[in-house]
Amino acid sequence: MRPIIFTAIALIFWGCAANKTTADITIINAKIYTVNEKFETAEALAVKDGKIIAIGTTAEISEKYTSKEQIDAQGKTIYPGFIDAHAHFYRYGEGLQTADLGGTKSWEEIISKVKEFSQKQADTEGWLIGRGWDQNDWAVKEYPNKAKLDELFPNQPVILTRVDGHGAIINQKAIELVGLKPNQKIEGGEIETKNGQLTGILIDNAIGLVRSKIPEADEKKMSSSLLAAQANCFAAGLTTVVDCGLDYPIVNFIEKMNASNELKMRLFVMLSDEPANYEYIFKRGKIKTDRLNVRSFKLYADGALGSRGACLLHPYNDRPNHLGFLLNTAAHYDSVTQIIAEKGFQACTHAIGDSANREILRIYTKNLKGKTDQRWRIEHAQVVNSADFDMFGKAQIIPSVQPTHATSDMYWAGERLGKEREKGAYAYKQLLNQNGWIPLGTDFPVEDINPILTFYAAVVRKDSKGFPDKGYQIENALSREEALRGMTIWAAKGNFEEHEKGSLEVGKFADFILLNQDLMSISDDKILKTEVLKTFVNGEKVFEKK
Repeated sequence: MRPIIFTAIALIFWGCAANKTTADITIINAKIYTVNEKFETAEALAVKDGKIIAIGTTAEISEKYTSKEQIDAQGKTIYPGFIDAHAHFYRYGEGLQTADLGGTKSWEEIISKVKEFSQKQADTEGWLIGRGWDQNDWAVKEYPNKAKLDELFPNQPVILTRVDGHGAIINQKAIELVGLKPNQKIEGGEIETKNGQLTGILIDNAIGLVRSKIPEADEKKMSSSLLAAQANCFAAGLTTVVDCGLDYPIVNFIEKMNASNELKMRLFVMLSDEPANYEYIFKRGKIKTDRLNVRSFKLYADGALGSRGACLLHPYNDRPNHLGFLLNTAAHYDSVTQIIAEKGFQACTHAIGDSANREILRIYTKNLKGKTDQRWRIEHAQVVNSADFDMFGKAQIIPSVQPTHATSDMYWAGERLGKEREKGAYAYKQLLNQNGWIPLGTDFPVEDINPILTFYAAVVRKDSKGFPDKGYQIENALSREEALRGMTIWAAKGNFEEHEKGSLEVGKFADFILLNQDLMSISDDKILKTEVLKTFVNGEKVFEKK
């Protein structure tokens, strides 16, 4: 009788399994923040063919689904994959192969790092490139001089770019290759001259004169850059990145790497404001695949506040008679956005200063012709005059902001702007209230790639040491729910992708992350200790913490 009993039991179990739907992956015993409209939580989900097919309690999913792989989250939290709404994915990858000058505290430290990097560089005649310095972090907050670079590298051209990409220093060899002259003028930029001599400092459009002389990367270098950026993004819990400002040949190469399945990161690419890019995409039409979305243009209104290139309505508090500058004419922005509107594309414009923001808001409003759902964006919206905030809401213009800019700049922003004008800077809550949603990003490599820092800066508005005690302009902090939405569903909405990603709902991509603690409930001082344990894209595990 025993064999008959065992057979009967086996048939019962087989019958139960036969009635279940087969999934590729099931996750059970988790706390899942769906970030759906009601901000509901769940315990389990099932994935098949890269998409979520069910979400509910552990009992419900276990009863209805069997899977090739099951993950017991053991009570840990799962979130939609983070989306960085403003970054420089490809340039970040390039930077990983150059001298990293981030966090340096003096010009002497930079020189030491550049010397060390040069000794590892095989090509001793090609360009020596570095990025990440910020004179605002030094004891003497002044631009350096090229003399030491001339001494160390008399025969090799050198360019070291400021952290925000809006300032750089070059050596004499680079000056000779480019053909720069003392007191030379350039629209939308500055070639610094002191005592009749070039110092090597370049601001904004002046940097473009140098970049045009640097050879383009070959396919091997482009591939290395993209894959290095992808690995670090997955480790940070990023599953989609908005790459702000690429040229079409790189887009074509990204497509090639998508096709070979090497590049799995989902990218929303803004094409740079260049004639060749307009010609390319208008002829081809918008690009939309599961991994690549190209339907936007990145325009550049002004420079950065840190390099005093941001265009202000009134002079800099710490540099009288200096207003910064627009990088092009108002007529250019007007004509270009008219064409973008006619073709049905999205305009996304870098604007830092209150004058730049006002000018772009005015031009957008004119060419959008009333409220629309075109989702035209102002990237950064960093300093806004109190009279201009409502222009965002009236024309449904989207402010796309990067919260860590506030906590990086807070030490010196008041010096640049003065206390009264500073009140309209980094005003994320005021900007959120205009349309009821706001996309959040990092602007990496200008800031750190880690989206947990974005969350912390948005909610707590302090640095990693807890300064300032009550938070920087804390009235403009976001709630935890708002910050999470800004890094997921609202970031997706800024890309016209909210129906396929940004929340964990049936039918959407299975892009999710497993964290070691709950961002929604831990104390402020524990937020920065949050770690990504696993990252999934399309239901595939692309990162696991060792």
